[in-house]
Amino acid sequence: MWQDKLKEIIYILEHSDVNEIDVTFLGKRYRVVKSAPVSTFSPDQEAHSVPAAVSATESSPIETETPVEDEKVAGNEVLSPMPGTFYSSPSPEDDAYVNKGDKVNKGDTLCIIEAMKIMNEIEAEEGGVVSKIFVGNGDPVEYNQPLFIIDPSG
Repeated sequence: MWQDKLKEIIYILEHSDVNEIDVTFLGKRYRVVKSAPVSTFSPDQEAHSVPAAVSATESSPIETETPVEDEKVAGNEVLSPMPGTFYSSPSPEDDAYVNKGDKVNKGDTLCIIEAMKIMNEIEAEEGGVVSKIFVGNGDPVEYNQPLFIIDPSG
């Protein structure tokens, strides 16, 4: 099953303008790159950088919420594994997968990110309580953009 997902990721990468995809599923991290960057990357470094090049077709910058110091919420961030469009429910008529304050278990679907007409379900990697949701339904998201904060102690 994971081999099929990996093949799908490689296919998406080959047929897009994206240069690199970094995903984690089934507890393993996979990083697929079209052309190797000039700088070196050591395995113990965290991959929390956003690609420097922005598409020339993008007409306006995407505004992201910057947390204020007094708004810090305890918990672990769930980051977007790919650029795309965020959907909080499977269809416009359905309720959101999760809302602020909901308890989630490992493997529960949190949202969908549409990338290149493919709907990708984003699952919780750990259980806890959703303490913050950073993006709204239909908002564009970037690679490694925070989507949720899940408090495992909740």
